[in-house]
Amino acid sequence: MTGPAERSAPRGEATSRRPPRWLPRALLMAVLAVYLAAFGWYALGALRGLAINVLIAFFLALALEPPVLWCVRHGWRRGAAAATALGGSLVAVAVVLALFGNLFVQQLLQLLDVVPEVYTAVQDLAAERFGLALPDSGDLVRDVLTTFGDDVASGALLFGTTVIGALFAMLTVLLVTYYLLAAGPRFRAAVCRWLTPARQQEVLTLWEITQVKVSDFISSRIVLAALSSAFTAVFLLVLGTPYALPLALFVGVVSQFVPTIGTYLGGALPVAVALTAQGLPQALGVLAFVIGYQQLENLYFSPKVSARALEMNPAVSFLVVLAFGALFGALGAFLALPVAATIQATANTYLRRHALIESHLLRDPTRWQPVDDDEAAGPGPRP
Repeated sequence: MTGPAERSAPRGEATSRRPPRWLPRALLMAVLAVYLAAFGWYALGALRGLAINVLIAFFLALALEPPVLWCVRHGWRRGAAAATALGGSLVAVAVVLALFGNLFVQQLLQLLDVVPEVYTAVQDLAAERFGLALPDSGDLVRDVLTTFGDDVASGALLFGTTVIGALFAMLTVLLVTYYLLAAGPRFRAAVCRWLTPARQQEVLTLWEITQVKVSDFISSRIVLAALSSAFTAVFLLVLGTPYALPLALFVGVVSQFVPTIGTYLGGALPVAVALTAQGLPQALGVLAFVIGYQQLENLYFSPKVSARALEMNPAVSFLVVLAFGALFGALGAFLALPVAATIQATANTYLRRHALIESHLLRDPTRWQPVDDDEAAGPGPRP
């Protein structure tokens, strides 16, 4: 006959082998957490393009806000003023493309006609001076088509897909920009209704700071475009290049308002015009001028103008453009300065600054002046 302790032992062992009651729920919560994290990561990746388009629309709305306010002050309705400002910007862009697009295509076709002659001259020079036998241009073209034909075909298909995506993105940006411009104070009021009065004041202050910095950025781009156009026009007129004034305007606008590759696109057209209309020496001269002026602008004009308009150290502005370009590409390089200036202005508004201590490291030394013997000796009897 067994005792109570012996009878309860197997039951206790069976009970200890059962999992805790909280374990299934914990496993379910862990699976849900992993699933939600994976879905959130996928959603962020899928919505990245939309977020970038909304960000572009937001900055465009801030840039077009001054003309909209001017129209509203003169009796226009907000929606009509927004449509006029946005439509006027699109018309200006279309005019620039119409003026220079045809010229660019014409010069490109002429350049394609000149390329075989230039290659023949290079071929003769290599044979005479260095004894090198370069292949004929026709053979070279056939080899290139044979080697890269499939890549060109797939690249053309990818280009068509990219164009469709770009059109859809542009339409999204325009619609969101118009909504932000047309809503104006109503949009800000809708956001502020969800915040306390103190938070509302902070949001409105941040909005105003961003508005000012974006306007300063646009004004600095306009100043740099005017400087680039003026210097380029003078050089092309002295060189005798045809279409000097429109080419100079094209260089100024494209180099400042097309991020990252704007300088190369802007300088390619006058080089092509000089090559087709004047010859290789003039084209090399234009190329040297474009490269030299770009260095002058990067080292002197752009830091001065950007630092004055955006109140930012020139070295900091240069590093910010490089950093944002590396992280976010061409869009990041274009929006780097207004975003960084907004962050800096916000920090200056809300962060406290302290008085500086006395230290020789915080100021430059005074100019050294020689001391004569009498002053060095000090007061006292002299021999």
